[in-house]
Amino acid sequence: MPKHPRLRWSRSPVRPALLLCLTALVILAGCSSLVEGQPSPTPLDFGGITVTLARAGIVVAHTVSGDAGCSDPNLIPTAIAFDASGADQATPVHLRIYIFSSRAAFDRRRADVDTCATAWATDPATFETVDATPFVVAGQGPWAPGFKTALAAALKAAAGNGD
Repeated sequence: MPKHPRLRWSRSPVRPALLLCLTALVILAGCSSLVEGQPSPTPLDFGGITVTLARAGIVVAHTVSGDAGCSDPNLIPTAIAFDASGADQATPVHLRIYIFSSRAAFDRRRADVDTCATAWATDPATFETVDATPFVVAGQGPWAPGFKTALAAALKAAAGNGD
């Protein structure tokens, strides 16, 4: 019985050339990753931020989207109010996070957050904020030192490269 023609392919000169081409493609693909570098991490959405806060030991509860604490129509879409506790902050504090779309938007709107805060801060002397471009977290303090440190570190991690 004659052998099937496809079984003779292994003796064909095409096979070494094909293997050489595939090897070259794999090597070139690997080299391009060295030239392009690693992609920069982008800022997380609120769901990702809460996961990052949880990893830092901060519990988030009672979230309300669009609660800027003031009537600024440009801040309302960026704001989410929530209660947080954890680390050495046993009593939950009411916070607002303003999530801007980019570093440029953060730079343009950062002062507006401070203006807005005057509408809802109960004691300006103990009012606290944490910035991690493109995020601002603001709330009435005083906050426990370990809580503030954990909040700042988690926010910085969630911000990625800030763009």
